[in-house]
This record gives sequence, C-alpha cells and structure tokens, in this order.
Amino acid sequence: MTIRSISRILKRNLATQQQQHLEPPVLIKDHLASRHLILNRPKRLNALDMEMVDIMYPNLKAWEESNQVNVVLLKGVGRALCAGGDVKDVINQLKDPHRIPNLEHQIDTEYEMIHFLGTMKTPYIAVMDGITMGAGGGLSVLSPFRVATENTQFAMPEAAIGLFCDVGASFFYSRLDGQLGPYMGLTSRIVKAEDALFSGIATHFVPSSRLEALESRLAEIDKPDHDLVHTTIEEFAVERDHTPHTYTLHGEQRMIVDECFQYDTVEEIAKALKDNGSKFALDTLDTMMKRSPTSLKVTLEHLRKGSKLSVMDCLRMEHVLWQTVPFAHDFVEGVTSHVIHKRFPQWNPARLEDLDLHDDIRVKLFHANVKRRLNFRNQEDYHLHPYRRYALPSEREILDTKVLHNLKNSEETVRWFDNDRNGKFGVRQKVQDVFDRASAL
Repeated sequence: MTIRSISRILKRNLATQQQQHLEPPVLIKDHLASRHLILNRPKRLNALDMEMVDIMYPNLKAWEESNQVNVVLLKGVGRALCAGGDVKDVINQLKDPHRIPNLEHQIDTEYEMIHFLGTMKTPYIAVMDGITMGAGGGLSVLSPFRVATENTQFAMPEAAIGLFCDVGASFFYSRLDGQLGPYMGLTSRIVKAEDALFSGIATHFVPSSRLEALESRLAEIDKPDHDLVHTTIEEFAVERDHTPHTYTLHGEQRMIVDECFQYDTVEEIAKALKDNGSKFALDTLDTMMKRSPTSLKVTLEHLRKGSKLSVMDCLRMEHVLWQTVPFAHDFVEGVTSHVIHKRFPQWNPARLEDLDLHDDIRVKLFHANVKRRLNFRNQEDYHLHPYRRYALPSEREILDTKVLHNLKNSEETVRWFDNDRNGKFGVRQKVQDVFDRASAL
C-alpha cells in the first residue's frame, strides 16, 4: 500500500467521522406529502434527550399547520425505535442543582409533546420496528397507528429503575384488556412481535421487509385521512392466515394474570400470585419483587386512578409524579445500580410493608404541592382513544357485540368481526381466546 493510498484512506475515514459527528440526533425526511422523524442515535438505542425533543416538537407543530403534509411517520435508525429516555443524563441533571431547571423544561416539553402527538389532526404513525421502551412507548402509545413487526420489543421498565410507568402509560396501560396493564407495569414485561398486536399495544402487524414499500405508498396519499391511512397500512400487514411466532398472553396465563392482578394493593397481588402456586405465577412474583417497592405501589396506584381519568388528566397526574418520585431515593439508586454499576439496587424502603399507601404514596407523591403545571398546545381530550377501531377488538367489545347482535357462538362472532375488521389478522385468535377463557370460568 502506497503513502498516497494510505493518505486517501485516512482522509476518507476523517470525513466519515466528521459526518457522523455532525449528523443530528433526529433526521427529517420529506417524501411527497409525508414527513418522517427518524431517531438517529443508534449507539444509544435512540435514547430520547432534550436535543431530540427540540428538533421533533417544532417540526410536528409546523407540519400540523401545513396543508402540504398528509402523513407524519416516526421511526428509528438501527435496532430500536427508542429504548427510553437518556436516564444517565437525567440522573446527572438531578444531582446538579444548576441543571434542574433544564430537566424541568425537558419533562414539561416532553409531556406537552406527547399530548400533541395523541391529538394531532394529521395522521401520525409510530413504526415500532425494534426496541420500543419507556420514552419510546410515550412517542407511540397515543398514536392512532402503532405498527409492530417481528422485531418489536415493547416494555415500560421504569419500576426496575425506581421510577414509574410514565409518558402516558397511566392512560394506555390502564385500558388494555383485563389486568394486562398492571401485570406489564409491575413486572416490566417485554411484549414481542405479534403479542404487541394481540395485547392492543400495536394496531397493525407489518413484516419489516414490507416497511419501505409501505412508506412509499403512504407518501402518495392525497389527503390527511385516517381511514385511508388505516386501509393503506392493512394492505401491507400480514394476511389473516398468518401463523404467529409469538403468542403468549392468552389462555391459562391470561387467566392467572386477571385473577391475581385484580386487586388494588401490591400486597394482595403478591399474595394471590403466591397462593396460585403455578410456575408462571411464582416466576411473575419473583420478577415483581425485584422491583422498587415504591415504584410498584406508585405504578399500581396511578394505573387504577388513570383508568377513570381522561388522557389530559392522566398526563397531568404523571407530571405531578415527575416532580416528586425522582427526588426520592430509589430512582437515582436504580439507574446508578442497573445502568452504571450493573449491580442489584438497594431499595429504600426495601419492603412493601414499610410503605403506607395513604401517607407515603398518595399524600407525599400524588398530592404534593408542586410548582409546575402543563401548558397543552390544544384542549383536545378523551377517555377512550378515538381511533381504537383500527386495532383488534378489545375483550369488552367482543363480549358486548356478542350480546348486542345475539351471536350464538365463537364462530359467529369471529365472522362478525372478520367482516367488521376487513379480514384483519388476529381476529380469530383474539375472539376464540375470549370465548375459551369465558367457558373455562
């Protein structure tokens, strides 16, 4: 190799490094009448920070007002959509009094943006092709269109680091079928691939190999019409006879979840799991007991409260908790232990029985006198997601429809929903499981 060729290689490598250094953490792409937000921190699994929010939110507001934009799409570079917030940076800000105002601004802006995402008139699509956790869930769960692929790994793992399921989870998790929300929130359960569709986390299941073609087709849509976006995504979704590779949250496991997680205290849930005695129940209990006791009680309480609140009030409740919970012991301990030192956290208090639900949780954390309030960009509000019809039918919808239309058995109900959902994959599995569990009771 000559000196000249070595020089060329070094210059090329330097140019590549400079380009990578200068590349923004969120890429903006215009494709005909569609606009893409592409999270671009692949080495950090697209962990969300304020610099990214400062790119995303202004663009979202501008696109919402533009008559040139018919679809907005969110995706990530690499193997994650977004693996959560940049918790290391959050901890560093918490430890530095001079940086706390910056953290407060970040939390306020993120929550206002999440509400905006959930109320946009322009169709908004979250492509969950990979790890979608924590803040990644917040960028997705209020979207009318939540696209899962075979690579999807969804979780709200905050209880494992001494926090609580935030960024809209009190609204979204509390409205999943049965007791799936409390189960997922208290265990940090990772929901993969087709399970995301069956559980209601995702609205559509599209193989990753079809995403590029889907994006091109969406760009051709000539008006910002949600129904048109829905039918377009369904064109690229798996066929109704697709065989799921991941289908776990049904049958006996679902019955155990609903039986054991029906209670309003973590202690009662733990006792029910122990009394059940099955391997699934005991494994679930073991996982749950590794979480922060404070986080468990806060998470269950805010899911129970959230089930009765509107989306705006859920976000307001979580915003209050962000002004109290992170300043307790367990959040700094959880992040420092899990993320930095890779050791098991030393929670304080260490036991559920050392925390009084009224005095330590409700009074100190939920009803504390906090200074900041959210300033939503619009006043759009709802108790049920206005576009829930794009997902598989909920368990409640299946049972109500059976009674309303006098459907005699599971096969008649499958046919009714197959027609109603235009041959959507998952209808048969979902309806059959509801009937099977009902008959087993």
